[in-house]
Amino acid sequence: MSLDSVTTQTTAPPYAPTSISQVLGAHWAVAAGHALASQAAATVLASGGNAIDAGVAAGICLGVVHCDMVSVAGVAPILVHLAATGQTWQVSGVGPYPRSVSPEWFRERHGGQIPPGLPRTVVPAAPDAWCTALERWGTMSFADVAAASIEHADRGFPVSAFTAYQMTSNADKYRRFPTSIPIYLKNGQPFRTGDLLVQKELAETLRRMARAEAKAGGSRAAGVRAARDEFYRGETAKRIAEFHRAEGGAMTLADLANFSVEVGPALRTTFGAYEIAACGFWCQGPALLQAFNMLDGLDLKALGHNSPRYVHRLIETIKLAFADRDAYYGDPRFVKVPEALLSKAYAEVRRTLVSDRAWAEMPPPGDPVTRTATIGRPAAAVAGGSGESLDTSYVAVVDGQGNGFSATPSDPNVDSPLVPGVGCVVSPRGSQGWLDPGHPSVVAGGKRPRLTPAPAMAFTGGRLFMPFGTPGGDVQQQAMLQVFLNTTVFGMPMQQAIEAPRFASRSFPDSFWPHAYAPGKAEVEGRVPRETRDALTAMGHEVAVWPDWEWRAGAVCAVKVADDGSRWAGVDPRRSSHAIAY
Repeated sequence: MSLDSVTTQTTAPPYAPTSISQVLGAHWAVAAGHALASQAAATVLASGGNAIDAGVAAGICLGVVHCDMVSVAGVAPILVHLAATGQTWQVSGVGPYPRSVSPEWFRERHGGQIPPGLPRTVVPAAPDAWCTALERWGTMSFADVAAASIEHADRGFPVSAFTAYQMTSNADKYRRFPTSIPIYLKNGQPFRTGDLLVQKELAETLRRMARAEAKAGGSRAAGVRAARDEFYRGETAKRIAEFHRAEGGAMTLADLANFSVEVGPALRTTFGAYEIAACGFWCQGPALLQAFNMLDGLDLKALGHNSPRYVHRLIETIKLAFADRDAYYGDPRFVKVPEALLSKAYAEVRRTLVSDRAWAEMPPPGDPVTRTATIGRPAAAVAGGSGESLDTSYVAVVDGQGNGFSATPSDPNVDSPLVPGVGCVVSPRGSQGWLDPGHPSVVAGGKRPRLTPAPAMAFTGGRLFMPFGTPGGDVQQQAMLQVFLNTTVFGMPMQQAIEAPRFASRSFPDSFWPHAYAPGKAEVEGRVPRETRDALTAMGHEVAVWPDWEWRAGAVCAVKVADDGSRWAGVDPRRSSHAIAY
């Protein structure tokens, strides 16, 4: 999660799972991290919108109704699949540090820390990401897809049990920021389940964008661009820049006005009969592709689902992928990332490092250019380790034409102050930077931090098979890997694949400042039998037991398209996810 992770929640919210029926539809399906976001998408689909219209509607809505996890002015990496052309696109939904920011800036002004608040603000990418996807591939107006979000922000909505738990756990963090207290605390106290949360200023920000669209005239695309420009060059941008000026932040009007997301083909690899797509090296998405490459061709089914050897194989594979992530991944505009990281030949060399004994720490990275299994030494241990993953949600949509949408919007409302006149926090994703000058994700003005949110899509037989993703920080790619293997290798129905017990490695520097590291640590849900946990310990893993249905194990959502075209939507009971299909 974000900074202060070590002092955040230490126990999961109480959860006794109820029966979640498999949600199926013949025409379309949506699975998202909040029921109201799924409803926003379903309303758009029922009105004739496509998967992109619906996904954008749900994504914006998550920033309103799931503001403990997502900001309207946060990050939003997106994958879009177009059935008519077979193309799959990525939208780089993360913004850069302000131009004036540098490691020296943090050392001189903040004692060598990346502290909570305005110092960790990066340019908010989500509004541009949503509008770019809508303009290029959608069919509806910004006002149409934002309608539910405006209504929920303006009139209020009842806080879910999971959000109430998070807001209660983080009440003291809201109190750090005077502008956040009136909105995120109710009469100075945490919101309880069912309390109405009203965000009038946020509703007005979205209305300003819709008014700019209406004034623009011309084509639908021109209107969506006008809505986007209001946020980055209009009144909203001025309010963000002025708040930073008044409060000693670094964001300027020029930082906002000069920003735009990047659009390009998704990265891809294969795993058996499947092809998997992910976003670029500006996020951790390629680590999932590297893991699939190292597992491709192995008889995983013979190991037995969640057997000691199976869990060990996946954990050690993740360690290898994350070692390369730490050594190579960063903003490609600043860092030369070896393309050979995603080659099958390199994966074959790397996977030879998996033995019957667990690496006691993160393994050394490899050299993909020379196909060398290891170079250098493992990372030095840092005391402690964060197990929290507070700040993300997810949405998957498949429409009747077979178009797909997969997005992982993020940024919590506890890490930075609410900006007056805007009604939400502005992306505190700078917490994912490094101050080590030798690290590929070292802070620099105009550079994007390496992002943890990273959606995925899978294909088979030349068609879309499954958009999928999850919140969970460094757990994301690990949970997504397990769910995908559950349904493809072990043949589980979508909902069962998501609900199966999970595990995760922590044997790498945490992606969030201060990048704590827990060498050898493996977290395993208590539903995994003791015999398996004991066997993992005997293999060298430092096993820590999660409670059953642990929220920090991720909240995977997915829509699987069956051979007959039916849509199987799955959602995670570990958090407040919800699916709708027709």
